[in-house]
Amino acid sequence: MFRPCIDLHNGKVKQIVGGTLRDGGRPVTNFETDRPAACYAARYRDDGLHGGHVILLGPGNEAPARAALAAYPGGLQVGGGIHPGSAAGWLAAGASHVIVTSYVFREGRVDHDRLREMADAVGAARLVLDLSCRRRDGRYLVVTDRWQTFTETEVHAETLAFLAGFAAEFLVHAADVEGRQAGIDEELVRLLGEACPIPVTYAGGARALADLERVHRLGGGRVDLTIGSALDLFGGPIPYREVVALDRRLRAG
Repeated sequence: MFRPCIDLHNGKVKQIVGGTLRDGGRPVTNFETDRPAACYAARYRDDGLHGGHVILLGPGNEAPARAALAAYPGGLQVGGGIHPGSAAGWLAAGASHVIVTSYVFREGRVDHDRLREMADAVGAARLVLDLSCRRRDGRYLVVTDRWQTFTETEVHAETLAFLAGFAAEFLVHAADVEGRQAGIDEELVRLLGEACPIPVTYAGGARALADLERVHRLGGGRVDLTIGSALDLFGGPIPYREVVALDRRLRAG
């Protein structure tokens, strides 16, 4: 099914090519607008789209993120620099879940103490683990620090089964194709559909309306899809209205 998104960079809604966001550098940007994040959130609310995510890509984004959550309380997840000390504040601001990645990884591995600390802080039912990954030597490895740092954690059945005990959902960006509209990573979608014991959202590479049906089929109906740069809301070719209509048909069975 379809999960909407709001990506924030320097206080503005943007769509950025995966892997180009670095400290002190200029990311490759597909789309940028002065339209407030809260307007996107209100539209997702009015269309009954639940479970989308607001991602803070660096500092300067807290105010628009909070405005988006206020516009759709309980309807959006939030991620970007979340840690146990800040998580409760985001939930109180209206987030349904907090999304965490870098905090639970240290020195290239899952830090079990931090993972338990994060789950204890919010409860597994309100925690989403971001397992965004890149391919290296035939394996999908989790990447952190804005997708720049490879960890030793492979996205496969064993990892997913273990981490599922600490979270309600997974969010997985295929960072190598994110923002490029060059097609979804079909192998990764299949893997997620076969191996994820909890709900999972895939993002990366969508370029046509048919990709929503393709992810639904490849993932065995168990993988949701986020469409970013390719959506006409963000300057792309896929009509948002058609995505919403198809999503409703798929949900209806």
